[in-house]
Amino acid sequence: MAGATVEISGWERALMAAEKVKARLRRATRALDGAGVPYAVAGGNAVAEWVGRIDEDAVRTTRDVDLLVRRADFESVKAALEAAGFIYHHLLDVDMFLDGPEGKPSGGVHLLYAGEKARQDDETPLPTLDESERAVEFQVANLEALVRMKLIAWRDKDRTHLRDMIGVGLLDTTWPARLPLPLGARLQQLLEDPNG
Repeated sequence: MAGATVEISGWERALMAAEKVKARLRRATRALDGAGVPYAVAGGNAVAEWVGRIDEDAVRTTRDVDLLVRRADFESVKAALEAAGFIYHHLLDVDMFLDGPEGKPSGGVHLLYAGEKARQDDETPLPTLDESERAVEFQVANLEALVRMKLIAWRDKDRTHLRDMIGVGLLDTTWPARLPLPLGARLQQLLEDPNG
């Protein structure tokens, strides 16, 4: 019927949003791979990669793409991502790339700088790119580096990601001793009381 409005349910919109994030992740990592720029996928997409290796039903969606890069490679990262259609944007001390002119910061490609503190008051710096490995489609932070990043950030969503990793058996009681203080103590707290 001409002129009829087609409604899309909230549930379908959520699925479409998750597919857009996956497409954005692929486009960004392929651009960096193609340009020979080192990186590692971090954040929720890295958690999804690790959790999905054990139990695909336990994977959560995320709305942005976090990439660990070297600050010295920023101009190369920028050139590669801009060539792939991303637009550089700086907001609240975060270097990011919006997905085109209509892109939103909350759904952008956010850069984290390897070997540097993400926030001034963080206890330890972020991992280096040496602490990553090749997944099927992209380079990803290795499990120990990802766990440290989540323990450093320690926001509610980071604790949720850690609970997901505990829930599928990626993390157990042997892990706190591997980590520097206070990160090991934070993980111990979650292992003892996942709901805390």
